[in-house]
Amino acid sequence: MSDLSILTEAIKNGNRADAVRLTSEALSGGDDLHAILAALVDGMDDVGRRFKSNEIFVPEVLIAARAMKESMAQLEPKLLAAGIRPEFTAVIGTVQGDLHDIGKNLVGMMWKGANFNVVDLGTNVSPERIIDAVREHKANLVGLSALLTTTMPAMKGAVQAIRASGVNVKVLVGGAPITGDFAREIGADGFAPDAASAVEVARQLVAA
Repeated sequence: MSDLSILTEAIKNGNRADAVRLTSEALSGGDDLHAILAALVDGMDDVGRRFKSNEIFVPEVLIAARAMKESMAQLEPKLLAAGIRPEFTAVIGTVQGDLHDIGKNLVGMMWKGANFNVVDLGTNVSPERIIDAVREHKANLVGLSALLTTTMPAMKGAVQAIRASGVNVKVLVGGAPITGDFAREIGADGFAPDAASAVEVARQLVAA
């Protein structure tokens, strides 16, 4: 059996080569798939904690996320073959009229690192596409991003459309101009000021 704490450290440090090698060794050695997954998630959880406390910054998060992604590329086929899938699915996108995606992409990577199945719709996403994706993927959570103040009304419209559609899904919003007060005003279920917080809030919402 492998010492999976070393794999966790590789993810925390963004050491892609070691993360891939250690994941491969753990799989070859017959380690429990849930344990391997937990080691990866623990690594990204630590990355999120340090990011939130300003101990590390976006470049370090991206490097860690890339190590996580390549490790998961090896692990996911084994999980699927064993019938093990993420418990929750999240649809994420930047609202209609807004083409910014850095924050959205970072949140998506952090959610994947927290073992969410993430369906990324990209930017300039209409409410109809969001609702269709929620239905198609049976999503538990929608993440909406906006960077421009001029697209804040589009975020409000998207939340209203989701509610009117009757889909049973939690909605989390974020982005530079978005505040907790605005999130409550438009009827969102949660607000996250940064990517690390988005993981915590997402877990709380889907568990509620």
